[in-house]
Amino acid sequence: MNGLNTIRMMPARDRVAAALREAILSHQIQPGAELALKETAAQRGVSATPVREALQILEREGLRPRTAVDLACGTGSLTRELAERGYEMIGADRSEEMLAVAAEKCRGAGEIAPIFLHQSMEKLDLYGTIDACVCCLDSINYVLDPKKLQKAMERVYLFLMPGGVFLFDINSPHKLEQLDGQVFLDETEDAYCVWRAEYSKRSRICSYFMDIFQLDEETGLWERENELHQERAYTPEDLTAMLKQAGFQGIKQYGNLKWRAPKPEEDRIFFVARKNPNMTTQL
Repeated sequence: MNGLNTIRMMPARDRVAAALREAILSHQIQPGAELALKETAAQRGVSATPVREALQILEREGLRPRTAVDLACGTGSLTRELAERGYEMIGADRSEEMLAVAAEKCRGAGEIAPIFLHQSMEKLDLYGTIDACVCCLDSINYVLDPKKLQKAMERVYLFLMPGGVFLFDINSPHKLEQLDGQVFLDETEDAYCVWRAEYSKRSRICSYFMDIFQLDEETGLWERENELHQERAYTPEDLTAMLKQAGFQGIKQYGNLKWRAPKPEEDRIFFVARKNPNMTTQL
């Protein structure tokens, strides 16, 4: 009975916030969905005031994001996916070629079409604040200069609303070290790719040397191209320190697509960090 009494004594705003929080996290309420004040109040059997207060609580927790940046968006696959789920998306990337593909891919995606910016991470410059920022597929590792990565995190923090979320993933140092000396092949009917990896413990840089052969349909000849990709191994401790220096708090780490802490030999690690909900954003 004591437990039941405790529930009855919980303020109405907290009861509503708890119910809405559960609905958001279980995707019963989709991202970007508008919650009508009167309708929600009627559903919960309360007046409009506790609903309004509950929504303010969820906004401080970052559970009602509307506008998000896909940092290093590449060809826009994730941008489109999030736009179709109700987010107002901004894609930013330093490659004009990839942005052209992304713009075409995201045509007609979502109620509000995504916009794209030709910007590198450390020079992120937005026209206003955002609720969330995602940076996926080990794009963080591609920033070889730690000073530039620190600047990028500070730029993300600047444009986030108080309580906003920054989510990114990395290839772990363990994975990059294990790639040293490995050779990989990938083949289709009109393309053939062979690449080898070298890891330098001194520089903490993993270099991917790629030879790409593509069939020219008009001539029937194969054309060869070479590419070099490089990723820096950042330890979780490195990144946590950078996030804290940028101002982030509530920093959490997760294993590869798991709701648990990363294991020592995890190949991919996800980070979630929040901007202080009591911080005032000044642009």
